[in-house]
Amino acid sequence: MTQHTAIYRMQIFAIVWVGQLVSLIGSGLTSFALGVWVYQRTGSVTQFALISLSIILPSIVVAPIAGVFVDRWDRRQVMLIADGGAGLSTLAITILLFLGHLEIWHIYLATAVSSACKSIQMSAYTAVTTLLVPKEYLGRANGLVYLGQSLAQLLSPILAGVLVVTIQIQGVILLDFISFLVSLFTLLLVQFPQYEKTSTDIAEKSSVLHEAAYGWNYVTARPGLMGLMIFLTTTNFLISIVEVLVTPLVLSFASSTILGIVLSVGGSGMVFGSLAMSYWGGSQHHINNVFCFMLLSGLSVMVAGLRPEASLCALAAFLFFFSLPITNSSILVIFQKKVAPNVQGRVFTLTETVTMLFRPLAYIIAGPLADRIFEPLLAPGGLLVETVGQIIGVGQGRGVGLLFIVTGILTMLVTVVAFQYPPLRLVEKELPDAT
Repeated sequence: MTQHTAIYRMQIFAIVWVGQLVSLIGSGLTSFALGVWVYQRTGSVTQFALISLSIILPSIVVAPIAGVFVDRWDRRQVMLIADGGAGLSTLAITILLFLGHLEIWHIYLATAVSSACKSIQMSAYTAVTTLLVPKEYLGRANGLVYLGQSLAQLLSPILAGVLVVTIQIQGVILLDFISFLVSLFTLLLVQFPQYEKTSTDIAEKSSVLHEAAYGWNYVTARPGLMGLMIFLTTTNFLISIVEVLVTPLVLSFASSTILGIVLSVGGSGMVFGSLAMSYWGGSQHHINNVFCFMLLSGLSVMVAGLRPEASLCALAAFLFFFSLPITNSSILVIFQKKVAPNVQGRVFTLTETVTMLFRPLAYIIAGPLADRIFEPLLAPGGLLVETVGQIIGVGQGRGVGLLFIVTGILTMLVTVVAFQYPPLRLVEKELPDAT
């Protein structure tokens, strides 16, 4: 790739990145506003929580098949179709809201459609990044992708809180639809480079299911990639357990205002981590980034449970979210370098499906683990009051704190064990880069 071509492709990436950033912020506005609307209308935590379920499940179900079409079709067209589908679902909600006919099930359905479209779009976006960005800059490019996500997570709730009051929920959702139009416009401005399809690719188009299975066969034939996917799935499951318990942990000793501050500090950590990755690009061996920053993530989770102190939780949140984009960007670089462009859609969506598959299970067991096992251990008269309780405290929320400590330690142990597996530790040396 000549220097002129590299610069031109990086410019294309920058244009697409801006469009996706606008779209992410718009989606964040709608997500916040619809959550408020559902809770205010129903007063039901269960119905509010079902929105999260309608986001996770469609992406798990659709991802394996989505990867097939990402590899089959022009990836720019896939992104246009996916963005268009998500935009239409938002427009439908806007119209129903203006007409006064919006029901709760409409929101679940629209959210599910939008989630499925975003799963397809993100797979194509990741695969396109490989074609646009030179290998030596993939770490920085992925850092920018996560910077966009972290900015959206940080800014959307703040903006939505103000806009819901000033232009009401109808105006917020309409802004989201406009953000989709911006994203579509940026995609229409550019053309993506194409990879050369092999005769094998053409022959395999006879069966969608066969193509979807090929992504699994591709990964299992490469022990380093398989080990990385298993490692990511395990740590993702562990961290998901405590993810839903952050609010109960902080509220057990502090106010909702303090909780907001802790979460904001965590969000700023993700921004700084994304900025660091965008500037630094990661070390020469990205697998070392994965191991080091996953250890830091586990340590952060453990620290959050040590004492009922807001400052300690804020520090832990900052370090955890600072590590997140560096870890995820480094994992993505490894897959982008080692997986052939013609199967990246299938491999990326397979990885997404497998790593997210156990998140619903983690959400389901987190509450019972805390309420029925860990909280009684450190309640007055509990089995660990005279031992562990003397170190981390006794009473409400200390069982959740203990669960954080155990989960953090398990995350670090899993990382150490993964480091002992040679195909994973040496994946960048032993597995050749794809052309």
